[in-house]
Amino acid sequence: MKKYTFTEKKDTRSGFGAGMHVLGQQNPNVVALCADLVGSLKLEPFIKENPERFVQCGISEANMIGISAGLTIGGKIPFATTFANFATGRVYDQIRQSVAYSGKNVKICASHAGLTLGEDGATHQILEDIGMMKMLPGMTVINPCDYNQTKAATIAIAEYDGPVYLRFGRPVIPVFTDADQKFEIGKAWMVNEGTDVSIFATGHMVWEAIQAGELLEAEGINAEIINIHTIKPLDEEAVLKSVEKTGCVVTAEEHNRIGGLGDSVAQVLVKNKLAPQEYVAVDDSFGESGTPTQLLEKYGLTAKHIVEAAKRAIARKQA
Repeated sequence: MKKYTFTEKKDTRSGFGAGMHVLGQQNPNVVALCADLVGSLKLEPFIKENPERFVQCGISEANMIGISAGLTIGGKIPFATTFANFATGRVYDQIRQSVAYSGKNVKICASHAGLTLGEDGATHQILEDIGMMKMLPGMTVINPCDYNQTKAATIAIAEYDGPVYLRFGRPVIPVFTDADQKFEIGKAWMVNEGTDVSIFATGHMVWEAIQAGELLEAEGINAEIINIHTIKPLDEEAVLKSVEKTGCVVTAEEHNRIGGLGDSVAQVLVKNKLAPQEYVAVDDSFGESGTPTQLLEKYGLTAKHIVEAAKRAIARKQA
């Protein structure tokens, strides 16, 4: 099993900010919009160099989505930014009608997703956003795993024609992917090949899956770990190829177990190849206030929980 190491930790939202800085220099059609959270979205470098391509919408997220949809008519590529809760739940109607239904080239870029927003609690955390956004026809849903991959994804979606939901977060986590990577929308990334169980992880849970793989290896269990950074369109070929080898599945996500990555993988298995599947996800509840570490432990989203799920999946396969 390949060993992954890191020399620094960074928040994925800073990867987004770095990607926007690059786009500001490379693509004159990129426009940034924000709902009064410039600092939280790390947009300062983009704004400093491109003040004429920034729109401060204030605490008016629905208006921001409407402005974004309008900008596309003139050939602009709007990146509408705010917290994930406000970027989806607060403005779902506007996204559905003005962006998805209309097929507008709007990039909805959402920070502070999942439980690891932390101390701000359940009113600001959102655990339903992947499900909400993937159900919209034509919407691409991306959830990268670290700073470097978020930067690469941000740059890549500017070249993609169509609505995109890009999800990232607040906590600092290990930076373990290549700095010069090319991000391929819809193409899963093989983290480690294995034969005993397939672990499909997304976002912050990819690093937890890597740690789980090392723990399982110490017990003689060979886990295949795949980073599903693009939840829609899902790389069904990668899912099925892996399950053909291993015969059982664990999905790991910082999201409600209903409607997220796990359900997308389950649909593929039901249609193509039945196999035991275990979910590592929030068990249909809201979050609460606490540090990211405390919340991941309480809600069952750690390497330890992935190990336990992998053992259950293997036992079901062998039953």
